[in-house]
Amino acid sequence: MIPQYTAASIVSQSKQLCSPASVDSIESSQGQEDHVSMGANAATKCYKVLNNTERVLAIELFNAAQALEYRCNKFNIKTSPVIEKFITDYRKKVNYISDDEVMYVHIHNSVDFIENCEL
Repeated sequence: MIPQYTAASIVSQSKQLCSPASVDSIESSQGQEDHVSMGANAATKCYKVLNNTERVLAIELFNAAQALEYRCNKFNIKTSPVIEKFITDYRKKVNYISDDEVMYVHIHNSVDFIENCEL
């Protein structure tokens, strides 16, 4: 699957999760109960959106690293030393892709890099 399609799907899911949890409150006990805030549901949805955001950022980093290295190799140029070190560290977790292959493993490794990298 093309990583951009995965990212678009994740963003779409996040948009759906961002509808207010309060619209789903339901009356019980003939309206004699206190208002149910659905705060726990809102927190659960927020947690999922945060995880989705992390995955989208991991995909963006994956694509940006690929593009940067492709450009640097094609034109025999370098970026800044800070970016060079960052990409070198990133490539210890996520390999450069030169042929078609399944992207899930690379996306998963990219998420792992974001979660554990030290800047």
